[in-house]
Amino acid sequence: MSAAQDARFMALALALGRRGMGRVWPNPAVGCVIVRDGRIIGRGWTADGGRPHAEVRALEQAGAAARGATAYVTLEPCSHHGQTPPCAEALVAAGVARVVVATGDPDPRVAGRGMAILRAAGIAVETGVMEAQARADQAGFLARVTAGRPFVTLKLAATLDGRIATATGESRWITGPAARRAVHAMRARHDAVLVGGGTARADDPMLTVRDLGIERQPVRVVISRRLDLPEAGQLAVSAHDVPLWLCHGPEAASRVPAWQARGARCLEVPAEGRQLSLAAVLAALAGQGLTRVFCEGGGGIAASLLAGDLVDEIALFTAGLAIGAEGTPALAAMGLDRLADAPCFQLAEARALGPDALTLWRRG
Repeated sequence: MSAAQDARFMALALALGRRGMGRVWPNPAVGCVIVRDGRIIGRGWTADGGRPHAEVRALEQAGAAARGATAYVTLEPCSHHGQTPPCAEALVAAGVARVVVATGDPDPRVAGRGMAILRAAGIAVETGVMEAQARADQAGFLARVTAGRPFVTLKLAATLDGRIATATGESRWITGPAARRAVHAMRARHDAVLVGGGTARADDPMLTVRDLGIERQPVRVVISRRLDLPEAGQLAVSAHDVPLWLCHGPEAASRVPAWQARGARCLEVPAEGRQLSLAAVLAALAGQGLTRVFCEGGGGIAASLLAGDLVDEIALFTAGLAIGAEGTPALAAMGLDRLADAPCFQLAEARALGPDALTLWRRG
C-alpha cells in the first residue's frame, strides 16, 4: 500500500471510530478497516457499551478473506484478557499480514504489548498514520489514562457582550434552534453532561439528547455539595430511566439514601474551601469510567474549571444580541489581576448556525 492509500483507509477507520463517541465508555471509541487487494472487506467500530471491539467486528465481517489482508486500527489493539480476549490475538488468529496503527495505547495493560504480539507472530506493523487526528479523537480516553480525569468541553451560550440572562433572569432563548440542535449533537458525543446545583435548581433541566434518535443517553452529572436539589424536578423523576450521578460533600450523607432510592448514583468528593473540589469531582468521574464530559454551567462552575486549568475545549455559541452590564455574565469572577494569568485557548473552528455563531477553542 502507498502512503496515500494508508492515509485514505485510516481516515475511514477514524470516521468509523467517531461513531462510538459518547456510547462506549469506559472503552475508547476505536475504528477498524480491513483491506485486501485494495478492496475493503471488513469494517467495524466499538459497539455501544464498549463491546465487541472494533477489530472483532471488522474481522467477523471479513471472515476467511482476512487472511493476508491489511488491518487499519485507530488505536493499538488491546493485549490483555478482560471480558473479551485480546484483539491483538484475534488479528493473529485471523492471519492478517499487516496492521497499520494510528497511535499507541498508554493503558499500562497494553502500552506496546499489542504491537509486540503482532510482530512476534510475523505480522508487519506500522504506526503513526494520521496520529494527530487519532490522538484528538482519543483525547478523552488518553486524558483518563494519563491525567486521571476526563476530557472537558465547556459550553457557553452568550450574547455579543458575554451575557447569559437579563437582569430579571430571562434566558430562553438567547440562541436559536440551529444552535440548540448543535448542543444536542455535542451532548451525544460526550459520555456525560455536567451542571452545577444552581443550574439544576434554577432551570430544572432534563439534560438529555433529544430529536436525534439516539438510544444511549449521556450520564447527567450534577455537582451539589449539600444535595439540596428539587426532589420533584425533571432530573429526579427521570433518574430510573436516564443515568443521574450526583457529586456531593460529606455533609449531604443523610440525603444520599433518598436520592439512591430515586435511582441516582451518589459520589462523595472532598471540599475545597466552600465548594467541592472540581479536580476531585473529575477524578471521581474518571474513576467511574467517564472519558468525555460536556459542562453546561453555570457561571460559577465554568469559572472554577477555567481557573483550575481543567478545561480542554470551549464551545462558545454567540447570539447577535446585546444585554448590557446589568445582565448575568457567562463567567463568574475569576480573581485575575494580570492578562498573563488568564487561561489561554486557540481558535480551532468557527461556523454560522442560523443567526448565531459557534467558535471552538482548544488549549494553546
